[in-house]
Amino acid sequence: MNVNYIFSLIVVVVLFLLAYVGVEAAGLQVFFGVIIPYLALVIFIVGFFYRVMGWARSTVPFRIPTTCGQQESLPWIKQNKIDNPSTLLHVLVRMALEVLLFRSLFRNSRMELKNSRLSYKLEIWLWLFSLAFHYSFLVVLVRHLRFFLEPVPFIIKQIEVVDGFFRIEFVSEVLTVGLPGIYISGLVLLAAVTFLFLRRIFIPQVRYISLAADYFPLFLIMGIAITGIMMRYFTKVDVVGVKELTLGLATFHPTIPEGVGGLFYVHLFFVSTLFAYFPFSKLMHLGGVFLSPTRNLANNNRAVRHINPWNYPVPVHTYEEYEDEFREKMVGVGLPVEKE
Repeated sequence: MNVNYIFSLIVVVVLFLLAYVGVEAAGLQVFFGVIIPYLALVIFIVGFFYRVMGWARSTVPFRIPTTCGQQESLPWIKQNKIDNPSTLLHVLVRMALEVLLFRSLFRNSRMELKNSRLSYKLEIWLWLFSLAFHYSFLVVLVRHLRFFLEPVPFIIKQIEVVDGFFRIEFVSEVLTVGLPGIYISGLVLLAAVTFLFLRRIFIPQVRYISLAADYFPLFLIMGIAITGIMMRYFTKVDVVGVKELTLGLATFHPTIPEGVGGLFYVHLFFVSTLFAYFPFSKLMHLGGVFLSPTRNLANNNRAVRHINPWNYPVPVHTYEEYEDEFREKMVGVGLPVEKE
């Protein structure tokens, strides 16, 4: 049993109990509905800015792009313009494919030893579920903006319509009962994060290198997805009250409406915890990918001479000066000199 994921699971369960008991038993709606979200937002913004500025200030004394193809060379040698970019346009195409389609993850392979022979397999399922996870998370975030904006922009309404196109209706002789539209993004998010968790459990090599910090955000996102699905399909939540609370947070006039159950505050607490944890975790690859010198630089070392911009004048002692100073002693011990 991996103690790392057990520890992370216990932490998430404790967070659930803190929020639920704090609201239902102690009446701490203001604390979990106003103070915690504002505090998490401040930590997220300050932490994100601090990490990005730290990376931006890091010196890059020469170009170190990761290359996987032929560099620009002689005219009759075909260049791989994406894997070995030499211009800004090539870099932008490479970065777009990396950020939007996870190109390097798609080309990732897994090595296995079978019958005393090495074999390589594409990690297609990891790429597919990672892509599904990130895009479903993006859709969920954008869709939830309807709670913070009034009137709701047209584009958000259309995303919500497309995401919730699947609807179930029970038709009887008396009346037709329609269930809430099923949002595909929420179910895909839960399935994808579950796959990423199970992958860390059942693949020995991945389990060996997995830390508690790797499991914690997975459990936290699971908690967010499960509580969101519970509120939409299984329990009754005062949507008008939720809208009133979120609009109050967005306009800096917070109010605590009546009738909003403890499950919503657990959901909000999980989201706030994820935002506060974000800048100090591996999730910061969201900002770091754009500042990675192995990705955002053109490999044009042969065409452009690189001069270190951080060089500054320092006192030097040339060999000529050294020989002038010690010529007699050098000749005396038989060392060769340029000037007799």
